[in-house]
Amino acid sequence: MPSLPHNAQVIALPQVWMESAAVDQLGQVAERPGCRRAVGLPDLHPGRGIPIGAAFAFAGVIEPALVGGDAGCGVRVVGVPRPRRGGDALGRRLDKATRGPALPHCDPQALLDAVWADGPAGLARVAGVPERLAALAEADPPADPAPPSGPVPPEITAHFAEQLGTAGGGNHFLEVAQVTSVEDPAAGRAGLVPHGVAVLAHSGSRGLGGVIGRAWAGQRLSDPEAQATYLGQLAGAVRFARANRLILAWRALEALGCARPDRIGGTFDVVHNDVQPWGLAGEAVWLHRKGAAPAEAGQLTVVLGSRGAPSVVMEGSGRADCLCSVAHGAGRRMGRSEAVAKLKPRFKRAELQRTALGGEVLCDDAELLYAEHPRAYKPVEPVVESLVAAGLARPVARLVPRFTVKR
Repeated sequence: MPSLPHNAQVIALPQVWMESAAVDQLGQVAERPGCRRAVGLPDLHPGRGIPIGAAFAFAGVIEPALVGGDAGCGVRVVGVPRPRRGGDALGRRLDKATRGPALPHCDPQALLDAVWADGPAGLARVAGVPERLAALAEADPPADPAPPSGPVPPEITAHFAEQLGTAGGGNHFLEVAQVTSVEDPAAGRAGLVPHGVAVLAHSGSRGLGGVIGRAWAGQRLSDPEAQATYLGQLAGAVRFARANRLILAWRALEALGCARPDRIGGTFDVVHNDVQPWGLAGEAVWLHRKGAAPAEAGQLTVVLGSRGAPSVVMEGSGRADCLCSVAHGAGRRMGRSEAVAKLKPRFKRAELQRTALGGEVLCDDAELLYAEHPRAYKPVEPVVESLVAAGLARPVARLVPRFTVKR
């Protein structure tokens, strides 16, 4: 592994495959002025100049590139202790529930304004939102305090709201998983019980975040006014993304026959790409996460597997020297184009719609099936073992995918 500056660290056991280019990128960011700490998690892999699967603390400066265009990307987990529907019929219902626009009877501008300002809670006041979704929005636990969303930038128009309730491409997905093991009572806070199911919605702010990312690309923000403007736009994107994940989860809950607050056992939502004010060794810093999950003491988080591997819900331990962060997933082993080139000759498309764990994949995009094949990812267990060995978090429950929707 390449050498790193004194303020940088990679957390990974020897059995975790690690690409040297990702470690090089981590070291390059650590050497930027103002960087106090750079932490690469065990899912670290190269990005476009910035590694993915990392957290960075900067004093006095915000770097929007360390968040990127997928602002607000994260995952929502919803525990369903007693699903009403299952079996093969669930796959058909899930397929039907996730086709077409999620909220066709809502005014897009009203939707955009509501979720930009108030996130999931804003859905409850928009005309045309289905009654059960509005009830879920009203009952949703409030997010951590964040700065008010700034005004919607003029380039973010109402058509972005038409993407609400869609996962998007890349590694984003909607999933119904089986709770195969519960290892800690903390699982009950998310409604995760043995033999129950969980809904996972992994998505972001869709194209909206890309607009913000491009507008601020390459800038280093030290002026308080510029920082406030960017943070306001980022807050709007995060709220949009949280609402998007709630709508995605609602679509799966409808298929399960459990789209009511009294039918779910609990839920949590964590953001992988954002900036937060923070304190490190008594100094005020800006904590940037780029594909990293928060893991404050006692906080529930989840390390996502691929569609052919379990996801592991964990409870954070609050390791400040590691920026209270954990891996957000298994991490890529192959780039998307490399995966398509290597796996297309080896697998027929029909083979990719079933997993080794007995799950089913609902996806209309053949290229995406190859690009996101489980073999394109690292094994998830060594990633989790690395987090446990470093004292960053402990396992709470394991979730095996039954149905994965990618569209």
